[in-house]
Amino acid sequence: MQKNKHVLPNRSWSALLKRAQILVLIVLSGVMLARPMLAQSFQTADTTTGSILGTVVDTSDDPIPGAHVILQGPDGDRLTAVTKDDGGFVFEQAPARIGYQITVTAEGFADWNSSITVEQGQKKTLSQVQLRILAVQRAITVSYSSNEVATQQLKAEEQQRILRFIPNLYVTYEPHPEPLTTTMKFHLAYKSLTNPFFFGRTVAWAGVQQARDDPSEWQQGAKGYSKRLGAGFADGVTGSLISNAILPSLLHQDPRYFYQGNGSKKSRALHAMWAPFVCKGDSGAWQPNYSQWGGSLIGYSISTAYYPSSDRTAGHLFQTFGIDMGLHVVGSLAQEFILGKFTSRGKH
Repeated sequence: MQKNKHVLPNRSWSALLKRAQILVLIVLSGVMLARPMLAQSFQTADTTTGSILGTVVDTSDDPIPGAHVILQGPDGDRLTAVTKDDGGFVFEQAPARIGYQITVTAEGFADWNSSITVEQGQKKTLSQVQLRILAVQRAITVSYSSNEVATQQLKAEEQQRILRFIPNLYVTYEPHPEPLTTTMKFHLAYKSLTNPFFFGRTVAWAGVQQARDDPSEWQQGAKGYSKRLGAGFADGVTGSLISNAILPSLLHQDPRYFYQGNGSKKSRALHAMWAPFVCKGDSGAWQPNYSQWGGSLIGYSISTAYYPSSDRTAGHLFQTFGIDMGLHVVGSLAQEFILGKFTSRGKH
């Protein structure tokens, strides 16, 4: 009886051990079956995608970091990447067997486009992802300044000399000269009156009047010559300032002679002969030369204050005015046909 009591526990332990062995076998069998299934599952996952990689460079084969790479699918899906310092990029899991449009953009470079398809599990490397540098387009704004051009033209006129030493300031050889400002008109008058030739001419003309004893009331000698010389300077200054600066500024007229230089001799002669009577306004339109007429009349009216009483009559005034206009006609004809050939012309 005591022997049966020891046998019963041993049988229970043996049965439990067998059950444990069966359970371990079942678990091991499950693990062995699951491994091929997991491997097949991972293989399936890997073979439904592919990788696309490449390097973006410029035309000198230098890498371009920070470029944007866009992978566009047919259904509107898109993947994006940014190139690294070495210009490289990669798309790790791009769905396979799909036609992609790849676009690469970078600041300062032209866009790069291509079509690409990746197979299952394939690592496709793009070659020749080379971006071309965009041509620099600069917008240049060109503005035209009439005053600046007129200033340059005036500087060229100041260099004009007849036979290289006689100033020829009040003629423009420009086909389309810009109008003078008020400052420029006074500047031109100042240059004319301070030139040594003006002094030499005035001194010489006083000598001619001295020889002719004109006016006779001043008589001969140093005193008479000094009166004639002073009157000559006064005539030159008042005439030049009024005719070439003051009235042209007030009336907006141009005091210069506009050299024609082409066309028939008749048309050039008529152009020159009309110059003392017709001038160009600052607007460019032709108009009566009030500056020239007014300057002559006002200048000679002022001269009656220092000339003898015999020269203060109205008849003498208009006679002098007519002579002055005639001299201007002769001077314009000389400018058109003679002096222009011997005048050295400045450039602007």
